Amino acid sequence: MTLSLFNNFLLPQQSNRKIGMAMHDYAMLEDGDRVLLGVSGGVDSSVLALVLKHWLAKAPIKYELKAVFIDNGFWKPESGGKSPAEKIAITLSDLDIDFSVVKARELNEEELTCFLCARNRRSQLFDLARDWKMNKIAFGHHQDDLIETLFLNMMYSGNISTMVPKQSLFNGDVYIIRPFAYMEKKNILEIANLAKIERVKNYCPLEKDTRRELVRKILADIYSSEPGAKKSLFQSMKNIREDYLP
Repeated sequence: MTLSLFNNFLLPQQSNRKIGMAMHDYAMLEDGDRVLLGVSGGVDSSVLALVLKHWLAKAPIKYELKAVFIDNGFWKPESGGKSPAEKIAITLSDLDIDFSVVKARELNEEELTCFLCARNRRSQLFDLARDWKMNKIAFGHHQDDLIETLFLNMMYSGNISTMVPKQSLFNGDVYIIRPFAYMEKKNILEIANLAKIERVKNYCPLEKDTRRELVRKILADIYSSEPGAKKSLFQSMKNIREDYLP
């Protein structure tokens, strides 16, 4: 998407309403915020870059927007073509968003698991936010991600918890915000299709062999047999009856 196309871009009405509700319900953005966007090359974070730039143009507040890609080094020159960082840079350049690429901290071979790799990347992102004096970190997590995380934690960690739309870090010096918390994946894919945003290939060798992928398949089976389950599961996270839990 070029800047000329961006200037004429309109978010679908339903998606615009869901994003606006999440922003309002959790007071995600304020005037003068410095927002760090963690981008991965997936459509979720790329569409969020588009949305945050879109909102900046129309909102009654002003905030600074910077994106960062933490490169784990899975892509090699012999893979051919442009690297993920180069492809992401093209999209963010079209949106006129400041963009940096940072090499991921190295992990020992025995630490190369999906969970530890993700935790290492988040920790590095938090440190970057503080070093660069950014007070908000924006992630492209959506409703499906929140439900999947709920099931992951129940099935593998023995607790009832998930990602929250807004989360305080470091005594309120930094906040995580998730503007897509009320959005379904299909809503994001619709925007990506309209904006001609394509997913950048993930070269992680474990991409399709994770617990999250297994939970995603389990939930897909549930949704296919009970279409209203997703809405109910999402609402349940706001309707916890502690008196009926052991």
